[in-house]
Amino acid sequence: MGSLAKVQVVEDCFGVLKLYNDGSIYRARESEIDFKKYQIDNDNILGDGCRVEWEDCIYDETHRLYLRVYRPWSTSNNVKDGNKMPILYYIHGGGFCLGSRTWPNCHNYCLCLSSQLQVVVIAPDYRLAPEHRLPAAIEDGLKAVKWLQLLAKSKDDEKLSSKLLKNGVDFTKVYIIGDSSGGNIAHHLAVQLGPGSPQLAPVKICGYVLLGPFFGGSSRTESEAYGPPEPALDLDSLDRFWRLSLPVGQNRDHPSANPFGPTSPSLETTRLDPILVVAGGKEIMRDRIKDYATKLEYLGKDITYVQFEGQYHGFHSHNYSSNVSSQLFTLIKSFIFSTKPSY
Repeated sequence: MGSLAKVQVVEDCFGVLKLYNDGSIYRARESEIDFKKYQIDNDNILGDGCRVEWEDCIYDETHRLYLRVYRPWSTSNNVKDGNKMPILYYIHGGGFCLGSRTWPNCHNYCLCLSSQLQVVVIAPDYRLAPEHRLPAAIEDGLKAVKWLQLLAKSKDDEKLSSKLLKNGVDFTKVYIIGDSSGGNIAHHLAVQLGPGSPQLAPVKICGYVLLGPFFGGSSRTESEAYGPPEPALDLDSLDRFWRLSLPVGQNRDHPSANPFGPTSPSLETTRLDPILVVAGGKEIMRDRIKDYATKLEYLGKDITYVQFEGQYHGFHSHNYSSNVSSQLFTLIKSFIFSTKPSY
């Protein structure tokens, strides 16, 4: 009598996502994930007298994808035309496999961004791998900003799907922040949309902020091969995310992973909006991130690279009230309010 083959886990992402040898997938519900460190506490995050309103809107009916809009309460009403707020997209990280706008670490950071910078923040979800491999997430990033274009073109407020974007916002001052895999998506948007994002008119994207952007390559950098392991992210984890997110049979030099891979489009003649690139001095991808910024600077792009010494990958969202987080908020604020568009 034959025996049934045992179903075994072949890929495990921190217990939150598991891929089995029969092709089935387990994805933990948000209620099953330990978020003790990131419990939502608006009073402690925003401080006395601060308040941020937020709402969820669907931007892709086909795939049931939502985004979350955040707005400082003090600017919700009676905003004069001359004092309209910029709009900041925040694209979450998670190796293209994990994360959501609803996860407390993402939600809390967006509350802080909106409050500290006094801007509207839009945090979109995107399809996750391995159920939806790249370039699905990049395609969704583009759909999320095109949703804003539809709102900007609308002449009838009643048809707007976001009550927080009805007035007092500047559709010509839009910035995109990408965290980790979100930084990868932000890079691809910068390349696709070009300076001033003419295909999104009347929306204009003025710049990009890449926080520890998740890039890959078949050759190891020094920090990947010899750097000390991070508390929650090592080389095995990086490789696992790429195995699960890249098209089947492709390696880390695929254009979705490596901006300078052998089959990636040349960036030499590509015009880009200003880009701020941020890395932690102790993060495993530090050398790859720095190399990305260095190459773009060599090609004549408007690139600013800032390295926070002693910090690991994702340091900005681990402790919102730390000195280093305050420094990063100041850096991002300066970039947003002083950047001159390149179009």
